[in-house]
Amino acid sequence: MKKTTKFCLALGSIGVLAGIFMAADHIDAPGSMGTTADIADFFAFEPTLDSNNTTFVVDLQSDVLPDLAYGTFDESVLTEINIDTDGDLIEDLVIQAIPRDGRMYFFGPVIPASTGLNSEVAVNSPLGDVEISAATAIVETTDEGVSLFAGPRQDPFYFDFFRFNEVLAPSMDDNSGFNVPGVDTFDGANTMTIAIELPNSLLGEPTATNVLGVPVYKTWVTTNQKQ
Repeated sequence: MKKTTKFCLALGSIGVLAGIFMAADHIDAPGSMGTTADIADFFAFEPTLDSNNTTFVVDLQSDVLPDLAYGTFDESVLTEINIDTDGDLIEDLVIQAIPRDGRMYFFGPVIPASTGLNSEVAVNSPLGDVEISAATAIVETTDEGVSLFAGPRQDPFYFDFFRFNEVLAPSMDDNSGFNVPGVDTFDGANTMTIAIELPNSLLGEPTATNVLGVPVYKTWVTTNQKQ
């Protein structure tokens, strides 16, 4: 399988200030840009100040231009949230999501059968499934308190892409810089979003701390395309 990677840190403690760590990389990941495996954003955060849960959000397929407007999940692409619990930057747990016949199926958290570039769907560790949303968002909550979502969402990335190119252009004959306010090139564009909120008890105790001294999970997301 071909794999692309996005890194992020997730809050994993209770009673600390809620926060978000975000990675964004639209349509320029080597080997996957402009494909159904392209990762646009990855968010990991505690949903509330006193939450015992962690939320992961993965955005795929940034629909910036008409020829990138896929509008559906690719059944040959496995999305994998990797979690390092001992600080060695090797995944100790994975959460997987793969679409089939209009539903998104989730597996894990489970110790992966292999680490690195190859992945196998953990079919013996089902976490739940949810109908892939269309116009109306659908959220499924399991008996274990795990909430699941999959479907198109408004692209959260705000960027004046065309003005950015103008500013960088050698032929630009003024020094006005960026427009204030700028024009959001991503306004009205969608990404295909996978979201999961689950109890921290399913992830174990975090062993790392961030620069604020807050306990965190080291986590990153990959897309794996069937070869």
